[in-house]
Amino acid sequence: MSAAHIADLARFVTASPSSFHAAAEVARRLGVAGFTQQAEDAPFAIEPGGGYVLRDGAIVAWYVPTDADAAHSGFRIVGAHTDSPSLKLKPQPTAFSVGWQQAAVEVYGGPLPNQWLDRELGLAGRVVTRSGEQVLVRTPAWLRVPQVAPHLDRSVNESLKLDRQAHLKPVYSVGRPDLDILQLVAEHADLDLADVASHDLYCYVTEAPAVFGPTEEFFASSRLDNLSSVHAGLVALLDAESSGDVTVLACFDHEEVGSSSRSGGAGPLLEQVMRRLAGALGAEGDAWHRMLARSSCISADAGHAIHPNYPHLHDPEHRPLLNEGPLLKHNANLRYTSDAASSALWRRACEAAGVPTQDFVSNNAVPCGSTIGPMTAERLGVLMCDVGIPLLSMHSTRELAGTKDPGWLAEALTAYYAGA
Repeated sequence: MSAAHIADLARFVTASPSSFHAAAEVARRLGVAGFTQQAEDAPFAIEPGGGYVLRDGAIVAWYVPTDADAAHSGFRIVGAHTDSPSLKLKPQPTAFSVGWQQAAVEVYGGPLPNQWLDRELGLAGRVVTRSGEQVLVRTPAWLRVPQVAPHLDRSVNESLKLDRQAHLKPVYSVGRPDLDILQLVAEHADLDLADVASHDLYCYVTEAPAVFGPTEEFFASSRLDNLSSVHAGLVALLDAESSGDVTVLACFDHEEVGSSSRSGGAGPLLEQVMRRLAGALGAEGDAWHRMLARSSCISADAGHAIHPNYPHLHDPEHRPLLNEGPLLKHNANLRYTSDAASSALWRRACEAAGVPTQDFVSNNAVPCGSTIGPMTAERLGVLMCDVGIPLLSMHSTRELAGTKDPGWLAEALTAYYAGA
């Protein structure tokens, strides 16, 4: 299972260089499996089977079993996110410096800036035309952020400090002031530059994912935070047997920048879709709240394995490793949503799937991040827990996972969807 799952995860990551591409790839795979797209401006026509709503770089998919009804069913939800830290093109992206042609970028999210140096980068995302048409764009390797040589700055081997405005500007040509980066993007997309109204374009690393190690136990790739969870949730949604509940996969955008958008976890997307599903099943008013009371959600987002070179940054009693199972993430200050009741839900799913799991707790002196979990719990009031595969080098352009954990995560989520 693990080798096949990792090979498919590699294909999924390769097909998903931006959040827009990730949502589109989820939609494509759902379509192959017989799910139908639901237009948001049309009435929800709920019949047994699968459907999905695609909104920008987010997608919410569901499966309604034949025995679903408003009086007895609830929702079983898996939440994840499609975005990763990156460099985003500015509205006027063409820049020049001492004969070089460069792309003007903003920093998106919380990347490790040094990881963007000396890597071949493409551009991916969407271009929107003046008529409102959205065109997905993906270029080959066009750009690179060059590192300064130690001969020119002897301090780089002592303390590399990158100015985000001055030092993270990729080059794409030299001695060619006629080459406008947006013009090149438009030509690549078979568009007239005059017809391009705006764009959401991000740099992505073009290096392919890879399995490595003497026993092939490691998997290196960009965007494992959090495409590893998106992929696992999708596999689970397609594989799970019916539990009588409506199963939902919510893949949000903008988690890395706070989720406050119409397609983010703090926005209305999931609740809007669930209310319309419930309404189509006949659950309005009090019946809607009764469905919520029977519901639960697993927030799936990658977490941290203990780092062998920095063990002091981890909790001494909780030392999760790669290939020892997905993490169940805890935080007393509710940065993660796992509590005793929801932890029992997760452990039941892992036991039913025959999957190991590990507890993650941050070192008290090292504040942890957060996920879409707390905001989903606040918005919906359903039972929630936070899980995810362990990684090293999170927010690097080359994150490191074990080859077993992603498949185990999918198996545990499948068991959860199936009613464990």
